[in-house]
Amino acid sequence: MKKLLAGAAIALSMIAGSAVAQDYPERPIMMMVSYGAGGATDFQARIVTMTAGNEDALGMPIAIINKPGAGGRVGWNWFATQADNDGYTLSAYNVPHFIAQGIKGGVEYSANSFEPIANWGADPAVFVVAADSEMNSMDDVVNFAKANPGKLTFSGAGLFVGHHIAALQLEKAAGVKMAYIPTKGGGAAAMKAVIAGDVMGGVNNLSDAFRAREAGNVKILGVFDLERNDFMPDVPTLMESGYDVDNASVNFRGIMVPKGTPEDVIEKLAATVPEMFANSRVAGKMKAGGSPMHIMTRDEVKAMWAARETTLKELLAGL
Repeated sequence: MKKLLAGAAIALSMIAGSAVAQDYPERPIMMMVSYGAGGATDFQARIVTMTAGNEDALGMPIAIINKPGAGGRVGWNWFATQADNDGYTLSAYNVPHFIAQGIKGGVEYSANSFEPIANWGADPAVFVVAADSEMNSMDDVVNFAKANPGKLTFSGAGLFVGHHIAALQLEKAAGVKMAYIPTKGGGAAAMKAVIAGDVMGGVNNLSDAFRAREAGNVKILGVFDLERNDFMPDVPTLMESGYDVDNASVNFRGIMVPKGTPEDVIEKLAATVPEMFANSRVAGKMKAGGSPMHIMTRDEVKAMWAARETTLKELLAGL
């Protein structure tokens, strides 16, 4: 009798779980972005989720909520400790940011705190200066830093985000000491600091820099990647400029859920979201905004997270 009851209970739970996935979502979904409005992550998140309400997607809209602060720590701490794990609260992720922060400590999350759904983009870091700056190459930047140790001020979106990792790599490769200044408002605030002349330069996202250069506000001197980018083929990589800097700082962006989200819900999101990203309207708007796309499935993101964690543990130990 006990075996029969146990078997019935298991069967009922399986039916209930399937019903959850079949009916999900029944109401609008919220997605948290750990950076301020107007920055690259916010800008792209609003584009890649714009078709969520379509019948061939999730059938419900996704609303973006910004929780900026401390290079993403404020939002991701909230997401790891307070967000509901029912599938109605998603988060944008930024790698290497949250993985590096988890490795360095002082936060309430690690890669094991979340479940990836899908990746939409890969945005390299670039070095920017104001349009009227006297610096026109990475050699100009490095030579100034060598002649004026610690006096070359440059902005970035926070500590142990892709911008900071790129900055640490540059300092090590060039053998210089510069003054990295993390901003409170993410990439948008970091770019404003460069344009306003509050700092001498900055490390920022290619997508933010692309729009700023199109507006005539900045010059882009180098890209922290292994190859030149199609959006700005005239800009050399750091390696081309003679500095041994790889692509460890490239900013992967995608969607994740809190640990403990029902597996059926995760499976439905994982099957639907990559197709949502691949929508032609989404691709067109991303291209127009200078935002490189790199769509990856849940399994591919899991492998990417694991590989980045291994790389970052080695890199951060050495820096």
